[in-house]
Amino acid sequence: MIQRYELNDLIRADNFIDGKWVPAASGKRFAVTDPATGEVIAQVADSGPADARAATDAAARALPAWRDALPKERAAVLHRWHALIVENADALGRLISLEQGKPFAEGRGEVMYGASYVAWFAEEATRVYGDLIPQQQRGKRMSAVKEPIGIVAAITPWNFPLAMIARKIAPALAVGCTVVGKPAEDTPLTALALVMLAHEAGVPAGVLNLIGASRENAVDAVKDWLEDGRVRKITFTGSTPVGKYLARESAGTLKKLSLELGGNAPFIVFDDADLDAAVAGLMASKFRNGGQTCVCPNRVYVQASVYEKFADLLTQRVAALKVAPATDPDAQIGPMINARAVEKIGRHVSDAVQRGARVLTGGKPLAELGPNYYAPTVIADATPEMQLSCEETFGPVVPLFRFNDEAEVIRAANDTPFGLASYFYSQNVRRIDRVARRLETGLVGINEGAISSEAAPFGGVKESGYGREGSKYGLDDYLSIKYLCQGGLE
Repeated sequence: MIQRYELNDLIRADNFIDGKWVPAASGKRFAVTDPATGEVIAQVADSGPADARAATDAAARALPAWRDALPKERAAVLHRWHALIVENADALGRLISLEQGKPFAEGRGEVMYGASYVAWFAEEATRVYGDLIPQQQRGKRMSAVKEPIGIVAAITPWNFPLAMIARKIAPALAVGCTVVGKPAEDTPLTALALVMLAHEAGVPAGVLNLIGASRENAVDAVKDWLEDGRVRKITFTGSTPVGKYLARESAGTLKKLSLELGGNAPFIVFDDADLDAAVAGLMASKFRNGGQTCVCPNRVYVQASVYEKFADLLTQRVAALKVAPATDPDAQIGPMINARAVEKIGRHVSDAVQRGARVLTGGKPLAELGPNYYAPTVIADATPEMQLSCEETFGPVVPLFRFNDEAEVIRAANDTPFGLASYFYSQNVRRIDRVARRLETGLVGINEGAISSEAAPFGGVKESGYGREGSKYGLDDYLSIKYLCQGGLE
């Protein structure tokens, strides 16, 4: 029988190293708070270099046996882990809501989304194929085999505390790597709960290790992994500046990196689009997690002839969104993650208004609900000079830009150092082909706002990073190719 837990049973506050729950070597702890109320949920181990090194030591000891396990044996462990996650989806969803703030329906949805990656890579574990290279010389056989890269360090963000770490851990474990990890300081409890379930599923001691660290200590803790030659890969989701730091600091040991970094996603509505569908797609893509996702549309371009109509339709939908704590079953938008997030949103809105934008709805914090709430906002007459055009707002703000023709909007959409996601709506088949090819992003939503899937490759271009997660391509970053040449066969 699969164990089902209550919310409080899932809360762990220590590091998980070598199959044991242990405090930080320093004894220090940091507070994890509920963004809806500011109340402390738990005091989590605040790790440093010694804890990171202990995690690496455990992963190094566990690597040979896990690497040599049969793929079907590793797959069986992942299948059990998936079953435990699904069985405890309600409790995990509540934990996500508690520490991250998203409404429960979204929290539970994230659990199932994260679980889908575990199930996917459990299947992919048995499909890591090599190649027999066509014979070039008599008596000589050549082949290429794929092997696990080794110890993987996973560093994950706060906005999807379960899905992001599952998307990184699952392929690593599937191919035979061992893992050390650090979740974001704002939301470590969900990741620790996920590791607890992995251990129960049969992941051997040392194969999966997780440490917590405060914002003040995170750099020192992670630095040990960047310098340790035994750690062969870094996988990170977060900001572009941090991604560049990880690339620089890990260069000394030439680690393989997967970096899923910042975005500045354009959302384009052409005059031949189904406007109702475009509004629905924008609502789905923009307001997921209150706009706190890396693939959220950050710049919405609407062709001039349908601009006002689209703005009216969108404003009606946005004004009707219910903002409330995750404990409210009708909540559609929860609190932002912290006060810094609210300050940035307010700064972007104020700058836009000062530069001539009009607020059609929202445009203010909702202090009456709590410290970290901001009203869902639509801004008309946005221009490229505004901060929200070149900086990722990461909140529930939709700026509407006006454009006249296709060439103009393609130039504007690509005029950014980032290239993670883009979206466009059109019913012209020739335009669909042209625009999809010309948008400089790793993901493109065509008449669709919800584009993420465990079966699809996820990742960006330009300063949005490199590497892909999910899909059959998601294993490649955890594998190295070895060429075998055998002679003397004739």
